[in-house]
Amino acid sequence: MRMKKLVASLLIGAMAVASLAGCGKKDSGDTMVIEVYDVAANYQGTQTGWFGQVVKEKFGLELNIIAPQVAGEAVFQTRASEGNLGDLLILEAGDFADCVEAGLVKDITKEIKDCSNLMTYKDPIDTFNNGLAGNESGAIYGIPTEMTGTSPTSYSQDVIYSSPLLRWDLYSELGCPDIKDLDGLLDVLADMMEKHPTNASGDKAYPFSLWKDWDGGDGMLGIANVVQLTTWYGEKIKGSVILKPDETFTTITDKKASYYKILKFLNDAYQRGLVDPDSGTQDWNAACAKMSAGQVYLMWYSWQVGFWNTQDRLSDGSAFIFIPVEDQKYYADSDSYYGSGRVFAVGSKVDDAKYKKIMEFLDWYASPEGCVYQHSGIKDFNYTVGDDGKFTLKNDNALMDNLPVPEEYGGGGYSDGNNAINQWIVSSYSINPNTGESYASQYWSSYKEATMTQMKKDWAAKFGAAEPVDWMKANNKLVVSPNVSVSLPTDSADIAVVRNQCNTTICDYSWRMIFAADDAEFDKIWDEMTVQLDGFGYDDLVKFDTEKHTIELKAKQAAK
Repeated sequence: MRMKKLVASLLIGAMAVASLAGCGKKDSGDTMVIEVYDVAANYQGTQTGWFGQVVKEKFGLELNIIAPQVAGEAVFQTRASEGNLGDLLILEAGDFADCVEAGLVKDITKEIKDCSNLMTYKDPIDTFNNGLAGNESGAIYGIPTEMTGTSPTSYSQDVIYSSPLLRWDLYSELGCPDIKDLDGLLDVLADMMEKHPTNASGDKAYPFSLWKDWDGGDGMLGIANVVQLTTWYGEKIKGSVILKPDETFTTITDKKASYYKILKFLNDAYQRGLVDPDSGTQDWNAACAKMSAGQVYLMWYSWQVGFWNTQDRLSDGSAFIFIPVEDQKYYADSDSYYGSGRVFAVGSKVDDAKYKKIMEFLDWYASPEGCVYQHSGIKDFNYTVGDDGKFTLKNDNALMDNLPVPEEYGGGGYSDGNNAINQWIVSSYSINPNTGESYASQYWSSYKEATMTQMKKDWAAKFGAAEPVDWMKANNKLVVSPNVSVSLPTDSADIAVVRNQCNTTICDYSWRMIFAADDAEFDKIWDEMTVQLDGFGYDDLVKFDTEKHTIELKAKQAAK
């Protein structure tokens, strides 16, 4: 979630204000409470369950998570004005730079040198921090997220972040039709819904089930469920502008560009009765519950299949898998060697005892053991270890079905106790040095062997490739953008106001357009939106974002 910027002078002037009540206290059991300010979290409160037990037993820590996605953006301003965002911080990179300048982030240069696991990623950590404005000394303030240890131009995954994913059994039932464009995709989805209007329990099912609590996130303008689908046409939204496959920029308001195209696609789906009527009001958790219940027939994030796909469903053919749409060319960011755009940091107000514990935790969090807990789960509950040291998946429905965890591991439901930080230092598809395989189970040799089902064989026969990315590469349908680490200008106070007004307007009007009764109403709302944006100074924002992201584009061009 993009946090509202505060003027640096305001933040610096607030440093003398007392920190928030409750920070730095220990409970009666001598467990140290760490406040985690976390833009990635979808949950606010104490980390409980199995992961909470791991952290408590290993470090004597209890994680109290502060989540602006739950509490609202105002929590950033409130805590910043108090002079203390938290003890452990997970921030967007742009906001992180402002917080360093404002004195809200601790210099960890000396201590990180003794963290052997973090130092495995010394190159991307140094590169990121050296890019901070005014950091001529090369001090270390932050640790990038999702580092891979591969290279800035590698692409290591089998499935890209966003692509059309359909239930193979329902698609096969229709004869595996070729899909030419978005209209053809809607035809297929309409046929699926007509044949299967409910899930196995009789609950109403829809091709589309949307949610709005991610809107405006990841430095983009507009609603998340549209923004991500623009990548199906090789375009990437960068703030108020769109980077096109020909490496030129256009505006979100360009009717020939992908934001309009995908927004109209969702409205066409609505006009055909294919959109869950709860889409305008439900949150991410409610949408995920429907994914797990088989009430959704189209997924577009690679992670969504984790709420449905199991080995049993891969075996019976009811799992989700990528289905090409002929007129699409898919944008994908390369391996996040330099990080994915967020940053781990330590709050500047931590005392020495807490600081030591946090650094121990962060080093463990980047260790093979820590990564296994984050990405693979609990030994003998989520996976077993063979004589060759390699992992085999167990209870692959633990997350989607919230399976009960044995008391020895912390009890409760698995997803209830899952790592609520929801952000990693090391990417899941990085290699575990103890197994020689990825931390992510879908890349384990045991998983690939177990899931080479008839469904996968039929998919491979239909599309002539072993995996979705193999098909995209073979058919020149993949646009890979190199990972770079560059320092980009942050919003001035005036631009921050314009950005916030424009984002609110685009989001509000976009939801209205999705639920427009007909094409005429859709275009009327679009035109009203553009007039509103012009009144807020949208052109100034476009100029700022174009200049800003041209810096990034040139770095990407140089990395190729």
